[in-house]
Amino acid sequence: MGISILGMGSYVPEQRLTNDDFTRFVETSDEWIRTRTGIAERRMAGWEPTWYMGTQAALRAVERAGIDPADIGLVISCTATSDFHTPSMASVIQNKINAVNAAAFDMNAACTGFVYGLDTARRFLETDDRLKYVLVVANEALSRFLDFTDRSSCILFGDGAAAAVVEKSGKLYSSRLCSDGSGAGYLCARAMQVAPEIKVESDFADEFPDMPLHKLYQDGKAVYKFATAALPRSFELAAEGTGITKDDIDYFIPHQANIRIIETAAKKLGAPMEKFIITLDHYGNTSSVSIPLALCEAIEKGTIQRGMKLALIGFGAGLTYGGIILEY
Repeated sequence: MGISILGMGSYVPEQRLTNDDFTRFVETSDEWIRTRTGIAERRMAGWEPTWYMGTQAALRAVERAGIDPADIGLVISCTATSDFHTPSMASVIQNKINAVNAAAFDMNAACTGFVYGLDTARRFLETDDRLKYVLVVANEALSRFLDFTDRSSCILFGDGAAAAVVEKSGKLYSSRLCSDGSGAGYLCARAMQVAPEIKVESDFADEFPDMPLHKLYQDGKAVYKFATAALPRSFELAAEGTGITKDDIDYFIPHQANIRIIETAAKKLGAPMEKFIITLDHYGNTSSVSIPLALCEAIEKGTIQRGMKLALIGFGAGLTYGGIILEY
């Protein structure tokens, strides 16, 4: 059983941060950032909470799908940057869009979040005949915990949201989700801040002693090595046993982390870069949002059309990775 994407929507903050803007507080340049990452600018949430960006994307997706939000049976919010420990972003979004009959929960698979979320939606639809539609929302405010003194990481990330309304169908669909927890320390951020006057005594050793408190930490070399292998592997695993090859795919929609990673993945797959949808130049790395944001933009531009075969391939902190092959 496959799924049909009935409608997609996106939202990005108005505030743009260009490469030149970074030169005011870290030692860098537009040329240095562009040549190493492919990024020219990214959007930064000002007053917009994560749930607000997710809600705006969800409302647009529901409108384009042409459905009654009361018919949505499940809302899945993919995020690593929730505004609250509880309630979930999905619960807030469910209320804001009047999806009064929907269950709701959050999912954190970092940058692979939308791949995980979409595949979870498909599995719910397959096993519950009462479900008519599932709404999958990716929403991230990464700027909230960036270390703006670290030029190697702060230049990479942006904020935004994208959403998809899906239903069950007989269309082509194949997927594979994976994780390698041995690399959990390569890309991480602590969840809770402890007051400085409170000393926490514990018999357990800190798993990530080198990680700065409450800021994103990234081992760039380790992540790059993992990512350049994980992207092509995600497609290969999703295609396993289907008879589908790279030549059957109309477009690859990869996680938008770094242009060099995508170029390396394309070479390993033996696929031309013309088949890869790229939006990181104007959005940066938006974590779980990057794949649906790129997909939504390509649909709006008419680049991606009905009947095309797509490969959504992602990787992220965890370390997670995974791929979905589907017909749009």
